[in-house]
Parts: sequence; structure tokens; C-alpha cells
Amino acid sequence: MDTGKKFVITISREVGSGGRTIGRALAEKLGVRYADKDVINALVEKYGYTPASIERIKGEKKNIFNDLFSHMNPVPHPAGIGAVGNLYNYAVTNDDIFHTESEVLKKIASEGSCVVAGRSGFFILKDLPNKIDVFIHASMQNRVRRVMEKQGISAKEAEEIIHRIDKSRENYVERYTGTSRYDARNYDLVLNVDNIDTDEAVDIILRFIAASKD
Repeated sequence: MDTGKKFVITISREVGSGGRTIGRALAEKLGVRYADKDVINALVEKYGYTPASIERIKGEKKNIFNDLFSHMNPVPHPAGIGAVGNLYNYAVTNDDIFHTESEVLKKIASEGSCVVAGRSGFFILKDLPNKIDVFIHASMQNRVRRVMEKQGISAKEAEEIIHRIDKSRENYVERYTGTSRYDARNYDLVLNVDNIDTDEAVDIILRFIAASKD
């Protein structure tokens, strides 16, 4: 990858791996934009749902009721969610969310060099030149520990959160990319961060970028 030209680096990661922190530090080192909350903020603004609700919809498997209500009901304003809230939850589908995510990511990538956190960037931006896709992962033990420390919860609670998010993200990625997010063939670099810190991880990625110029 040539950092002298416009480039994109996507950072896919397991929850609790520290991938978001690594992505931010990498962007700072490279002096480029770090696109992390941009997509979820755009979704919240467009659809009026909370981030948690959007993530829940993303993890749902498509079903006939989802399709039915998406055509019957308009997208509600948050103030309109009341007694009929259960029906309105189907007004926005994961198809809608993926379409919007794709639009936002492509716009961000068109504006200049950047590091993109997750959001199926490895697939959505697959046709871009001068791009590197990275996957950050860690052992369950270290992921649980990190989530416990960050959220101040028990090991059991942390593990439940991790399993729920893992399943949700895998469902979403499989549906829209036709592959598993754990398939190493989707990435240029797969990095286990169990025994390295953020700075070391960033250094490895930077060295990989430099080597990719050859």
C-alpha cells in the first residue's frame, strides 16, 4: 500500500480485543481520519433508534414478519414508539441498515485517507485500490478481562455480552458478505494481540504497510 496516495485501512475486530483502541492509535500515527462512531451516528440520526436498538436489528435473521412490517409501516419518529412499539421495531430492517452503512463508508473513503473501524468495511470497500484489511482478535480470557474492566461487570456478564455480540455480528456479516468474519482470507493481516500492547500492534501494522509497498 502506498501511503503517499489516498488509502484506506479497515480494522475488523472482536469485541474485547482492543481493536478500536488500536485503530485510533494507528490513525493518529498516520495522521488520518479515524472513522469509528461516524456510521452509528448516521444511523441514529436517520432512523431515530438508539445505538443498542440498531445493533439488535443488525443481528436479527431476516424473516417474513420483518419484511411484512417493513412494507406496512413507515419509519417511526422516536416519539412515536409507544403502545405499538413492538410493531414499529420492524419498520427498519437490517437491509436498510446495511444500505445506509455502505453509503456512509463509501462517502468517508471518498473524502480522503482514513482508518475505518469494523462495519464490514473489508467487504463494502473491497473494490477500492490502495487498501489494507486488518482483523484483530484475542483469546476469550483476555476479551472477558477487558470487557470486565471497561464496563465494571462480572466475568459471567462479560462473557454473555461477548457471545451475544459475536453471534450478532457473525449473522450480519454472513448475510451481506456471504462469508464468515472469522475467515482469514478476507484480510491482508490477521493479528492476535494476546501478548502485545497497543503500541506494539500499531507498529506491526505499520511495518506490514511498509512491506506491502514492495
